[in-house]
Amino acid sequence: MRIFERLEEYRYEQVVFCHDPSTGLKAIICIHNTTLGPALGGCRMYPYATEEEAVNDALRLARGMTYKAAASGLNLGGGKSVIIGDPHKDKSEALFRSFGRYIETLAGRYITAEDVGTTTEDMVNIQVETSFVVGVDKTYGGSGDPSPFTALGVFQGMKACAEDKFGSASLEGKTVAVQGLGHVGYYLCELLHKDGANLVVTDVRKENVERVVGEFGARAVEPDGIMSVECDVFAPCALGGILDDESIPKLRCEVIAGAANNVLLEPRHGESLAERGILYAPDYVINAGGLINVADELEGYNETRSTRRVMGIYESVKSIIAISKRDGSPTQTAADTLALERIDEMNSMVRLHTGHPYGQLKRQRETL
Repeated sequence: MRIFERLEEYRYEQVVFCHDPSTGLKAIICIHNTTLGPALGGCRMYPYATEEEAVNDALRLARGMTYKAAASGLNLGGGKSVIIGDPHKDKSEALFRSFGRYIETLAGRYITAEDVGTTTEDMVNIQVETSFVVGVDKTYGGSGDPSPFTALGVFQGMKACAEDKFGSASLEGKTVAVQGLGHVGYYLCELLHKDGANLVVTDVRKENVERVVGEFGARAVEPDGIMSVECDVFAPCALGGILDDESIPKLRCEVIAGAANNVLLEPRHGESLAERGILYAPDYVINAGGLINVADELEGYNETRSTRRVMGIYESVKSIIAISKRDGSPTQTAADTLALERIDEMNSMVRLHTGHPYGQLKRQRETL
């Protein structure tokens, strides 16, 4: 894989491989950047076909979390973890407790949370072994499922795109194609339905499709057909890396705004979208609602405050669109610039000596 070349190219700080034969745990923790604070990023559980695929996902997601936290104004760094396994078959209390112990060894450099394939109940099991976890069930003092907040942020970002592209923030009468109907996709469909949007949906799990069709009157299509559906907005809410040289020419939408991470296979594909006149809401900005919500736990969770902050994604997306127009650059470039400037600004601060344990020890000895 030339792993150290990858780490050097994008300035990753640390990759940890976790293995516990007794529980079947095979996990990877990736810490990308801790300039702004400890790395916070969810734990994904997925039956990766190869170990290389799992490593690549962890690396890609961790870097995205750095940008997401920075662009959201949070004092957090970027990290991510993945557990290799089928979340429908391989979960156990022991597996997640074992994983919690590995997190504890990092002494706060990485804080985990729920992600694709994991739940608040899984976070509770992790919490038994470490305090460096957020997004646990409300009955255990956490903020609960972050999915509704991620969906709310995507909805607000989508409305900002609609205002720019269609002249109105309302999505009433607009056709939105949603790819992926997990927790976030479901809640997003609920918000869109209430706003009067027409839904076209797909998911690899039949029961997820049936639920959304039954509750919100959506039209279902096969998974391999969703990207070519004629619509106003395409909302990718499954796995990333789906926008590439092959898929982009198939798109028949004017806006891309969804919850999936790392939707662009490569940065140049953002330029391809701009050339086609498709407005792309940078994924790590529009899907930051879940991160903003769980990060609020670090201050003592307040749902009203958290909701207000998530609603601010509307203005964040509008600002990025404005920067994109001003600079004549694709929206993902505008978002990257915003995030990197904040990281560089904090990194360049003068480092002042604020006290050292040796000095404190010396003073204590002098008083004896």
